[in-house]
Amino acid sequence: MRITLNGEKREVPDNTNVMGLLQFLAIQHQRVAVELNELIVKKDRYAETVVKEGDSIEVVAFMGGGSGR
Repeated sequence: MRITLNGEKREVPDNTNVMGLLQFLAIQHQRVAVELNELIVKKDRYAETVVKEGDSIEVVAFMGGGSGR
């Protein structure tokens, strides 16, 4: 099925949930936030939140760092 992922059209497996999508994309679910159609998906709902044709998904990775001072 086709979705928009971080602003780009992507082909992903049919009948997948957010957790399955992250696995397909080789993204560690512990270190990201996911927005589905402009709504944040809580981590404990990744396995039950189904991705549908035409959905818009934003995946944001947490980054460490800082000034190092």
